[in-house]
Amino acid sequence: MISHPRAFLEDLYRAAVKRALPLHNTAAFLPAPPRGRTIVVGAGKAGGAMAQAVEALWPADAPLSGLVVTRYHHTPPRPEGVRERIEVVEAAHPVPDAAGLAAAQRILALTQGLTADDLVLCLISGGGSALLTLPAEGLTLEEKQRINRELLESGANITEMNCVRKHLSRIKGGRLAAGCAPARVVTLTISDVPGDDPSVIASGPTVPDATTCADAIAILLRYGISVPAPVMEQLERSELETPKPGDARFEGHAVHMIATPQQSLEAAAEAARAAGVEAHILSDEIEGESREVGKVHAALARAVALRGQPFRRPCVLLSGGETTVTVRKQPEGTPRGRGGRAGEFCLGLAQALQGQSNVWALAADTDGIDGMEENAGAFVAPDTLQRALASGLKVDNYLARNDAYGYFSALGDLVVTGPTHTNVNDFRAILVL
Repeated sequence: MISHPRAFLEDLYRAAVKRALPLHNTAAFLPAPPRGRTIVVGAGKAGGAMAQAVEALWPADAPLSGLVVTRYHHTPPRPEGVRERIEVVEAAHPVPDAAGLAAAQRILALTQGLTADDLVLCLISGGGSALLTLPAEGLTLEEKQRINRELLESGANITEMNCVRKHLSRIKGGRLAAGCAPARVVTLTISDVPGDDPSVIASGPTVPDATTCADAIAILLRYGISVPAPVMEQLERSELETPKPGDARFEGHAVHMIATPQQSLEAAAEAARAAGVEAHILSDEIEGESREVGKVHAALARAVALRGQPFRRPCVLLSGGETTVTVRKQPEGTPRGRGGRAGEFCLGLAQALQGQSNVWALAADTDGIDGMEENAGAFVAPDTLQRALASGLKVDNYLARNDAYGYFSALGDLVVTGPTHTNVNDFRAILVL
């Protein structure tokens, strides 16, 4: 039987992350070197690790150069003996900054003057939407930052956010690959989105986009997000349309999914079963408001604990996907809450579990960063609410101001891993003994 539930759940998280590390997944998908040059470009939280994997695996005598942008402090230590051939720069996430703008401009410049003998190897992972920022004509970086921030706080899901981002960009939504013509483009991607749609991951800079300017307008109106009048007029006239499926510029291109949320959940399930605990993967595509998803998971865990339905205990329930957090408006002078999707899930879960005995849980982002904080997520135990109340912490108050970080930090129940150098999004594990 499991004697240390937290350590067990942390082991499952590590198994999930390990399965998604680029060096373990890249070799099978690398194309042969072309007759001409090989240019590597890319963006995402796994960008540095993906670049190092390509450097380690690419033939030493074959030309290789390029530029990849990753999040600040997400470049892994260089493996011994791996020669640097791809430049890695860092920029801000989830709100873009000038460093990301400069990187996007340089990456687009690298695609100029290529021939049919050249190969562009594009390395894409979650986080690339913010890191690869090149605002549409008439849109300033400051305006793009505001729109991005409002989208993040609106409760919009990742597909909606990235639809808007694609149409307000000069590099996303297939525009990067279109600019590489006539060179062949091979994209290696790590999925961080429900459904593993490559046109959504990092806003799909190298794949055609089926969404439209009208879709982007509808999303902006739905969430009450304004854009400058000249930009809205361009959207209304479809002047900011993205390259569509069937566009000849994408002929001969290839996209390879080298790591997915489902694969990581399966790795965690294997680790649980090896420890003698049955594992059930609920889904790798769960979306919705984080606290509400937490309540649904709590109801299922309580049913298992109290009635042995729909699963017999002991067992662990695993799920992934990408939930959302709608940031609640607060009275003036109220301290701003801190936290991300995983922490808010844990708040909703703890509230709904009501101190249920024999249930423990861990929720964490597989990139090691929950929102904008230094923690990956949080841990919930049967005595979470009791310990919190003894310290004067009421879970309802912390939910009301979206302050999961403050709640779990006070309890010593933050999960802190540091950057993992990959990203297959939300990881949730609930242990019922």
